[in-house]
Amino acid sequence: MAHRGGIEAGTEQERNVEVVRRYLRTFVTKDLTELAEVVAEDVEIYGSGAAVRGRRYPEAAVSSPGLTVLDQQILEIFAAEDRVVVSMAQTYRWDATGATTVQSACKMYRLAGGRIVQFWGEQDTYGLLRGLGLLPDEPIAF
Repeated sequence: MAHRGGIEAGTEQERNVEVVRRYLRTFVTKDLTELAEVVAEDVEIYGSGAAVRGRRYPEAAVSSPGLTVLDQQILEIFAAEDRVVVSMAQTYRWDATGATTVQSACKMYRLAGGRIVQFWGEQDTYGLLRGLGLLPDEPIAF
């Protein structure tokens, strides 16, 4: 088979990459139907010091009122076995003020049966809040 991006075309890894791309795209489209197609109902989520279970958490993130994803750039995507790792940047607009900023993130997804069943990751929430003017643009004194 032909190879694209280091992944053999038609493999489980390539299909997993497409599932993750579809999931990430829902942050731009806000399409909760598509999100339900690619994320398991009982998905396990780890990050930002928390562990939660349930598709309602990514649904809430995708449909956050007042915050719009204007652009999404996948900087790197890598698949191995049932895992997909992504580094990315999203441009957000705070709808109340029109302020925009970019938030970087690194996420790892585990897939089974064509759906995301677990994911881990961190995003630069501090940078997002600073960029939107919600935190002072100065170093924090400890």
